[in-house]
Amino acid sequence: MTTAGLSADVVVVGLGVGGEIVAGRLAEAGLDIVGVEAELVGGECPYWGCIPSKMMLRAAHLLGEARRIPDVAGAVDVTPDWSRVAARIREEATTDWDDTAAVERFTGKGGRFLRGRARILGPTQVEVPGTGTIDVGRALVIATGTSASVPPIPGLDEVPYWTNRDAIRAEELPGSMIVIGAGAIGTELGQAYARFGVDVTILDSGPWPLPAEEPEAGRLLAEALEADGIALQFEAGIASVSHDGARFAVDLADGSTVQAEKLLVATGRRPTVDSDAWARLGLSGRPSTVPVDEQLRVADGVWAVGDITGHGAFTHVATYQADLAVRSILGDPGPDADYRALPRVTFTDPEVGAVGLTERQAREQDYKVATGSAGIPSTTRGWIHKAGNDGLIKLVADADRDILLGATAAGPAGGEVLGALAVAVHGRVRVSELESMIYAYPTFHRGIGDAVRDLRG
Repeated sequence: MTTAGLSADVVVVGLGVGGEIVAGRLAEAGLDIVGVEAELVGGECPYWGCIPSKMMLRAAHLLGEARRIPDVAGAVDVTPDWSRVAARIREEATTDWDDTAAVERFTGKGGRFLRGRARILGPTQVEVPGTGTIDVGRALVIATGTSASVPPIPGLDEVPYWTNRDAIRAEELPGSMIVIGAGAIGTELGQAYARFGVDVTILDSGPWPLPAEEPEAGRLLAEALEADGIALQFEAGIASVSHDGARFAVDLADGSTVQAEKLLVATGRRPTVDSDAWARLGLSGRPSTVPVDEQLRVADGVWAVGDITGHGAFTHVATYQADLAVRSILGDPGPDADYRALPRVTFTDPEVGAVGLTERQAREQDYKVATGSAGIPSTTRGWIHKAGNDGLIKLVADADRDILLGATAAGPAGGEVLGALAVAVHGRVRVSELESMIYAYPTFHRGIGDAVRDLRG
C-alpha cells in the first residue's frame, strides 16, 4: 500500500518476539499501532532459533540416549534419519518460513502491518519504502534485533559459509562440517550434526566451550562433545579461509589446516541499527546496542526492546522487556528492569544452565565470595540415571549477606534444575534457607542441597 501522510499513536520497528508482543498488546489496549517488519513476523526464534533448533536437538539427544541403552539395558541399533527431522522442522516449527499466520494474528488485534525495512528519521518519524513517512504520535519502539556476527577472517567474505539459519534449513547432511565458535549456537548445532553422523570439528579462540560461563561447565561440555566424536581445537587462531568449489579449508595460525564440506560460522550476534538512525535518535559514539533506562526508554517518546538493548540475546529477555515497555508507554506503574537473575541455558547434552554472576564475575565485583559444588553422578538420582549422568551444580554466594549471586546447573535437565536456583537468586533467598529446605528424593535438584553443604564447608 502507498499512503501519504500516514500517522499512528505507536510505530514498532521490528516485529520479532519483543516487538510483536509490544505491538499486539498496545493494539489490544486501543492504541493505533503500525508494525513494520522487513523479514518474518516473530523474528529469529520461531523460524531459525529457539523452536526449530530445539526440535533438531531433541531428535539428536534421543539418538544419544538410545546409544546409551547398551550401558543400561542391552544392545540397540540406532539409525538416524535426518530427512524426517528436516521435514518435521519445516512442517511443524516454521510452516516453510511463512509468517502469514503471525501477520493475521497481529492485524486481528487491530494493528496495521507494513512489510519493509524502515528508516528511522527521528523520534517522531519513520519512513517505509512503498508507503512513505509515518508520523509517530506517542511512542516509537525499536525492536530490530541482531544478526549473525561474522569475524574479519581473511577470505571468509569470499566463501559460501553457513550461518545458523542455513544449518537449520539444511535438507541434506554434509559428510563433514567445521564450526567456528564454541558458544551456545556452535556447540548445540555441532553436537546435533555430529549425532546424525556428520564429522564435526569445532574451532574457538577461547580455552573451552561456553567461555562466558563457569570453566567447570565448559570443561564438562568439552568432554561430552569429544565423546560424540567431535574434534575440538581451542585457543585456535584462524589465519584464513578458502573454498575450492567442493570443500572448505581453514588455515590455522599454527600452520595446520582443517578441511570439510561445510563451514558454519557461529561467532555471536551483532545489533542491527544503522548509523543514520543512531545519529537521528541523538545517540553518541559508534552504533552498537541501543542504550535504554530501567523502563526501556532510549529518549523522550522512544523505547527499545529485545536483543538490540544488549541485555542478552534471549527470547525470555525480549518478552520480559516487552512487558515493561508496554506498561511504560501506557503510563502504568511497574517495577524497573532487573537483570540480576538473568537465566541462560545451552541445550546441549548435558544441558548447561546458569543464572546471575559466575565466580569470576563476582570476584571482579569485589564480593566476598563463597562457592559450593556437587557432582550429579554422586547424587542418588545421578547414580540411578547412570549413562549420561555427567553434570554438576555450582553455587556462588555473597558470604557477607548470605545470599546467592549466581549458580550453574549442568547435566540431565540442567535447564529445569536451574529454575529453583533462578528463584533463589532473584528473590535474594538466604543460603541458610536453602540449607534448611526439604528437597524431593530422588531428584537431580536435590543436588542443590549437596552444593549448599559443600559451600558451608
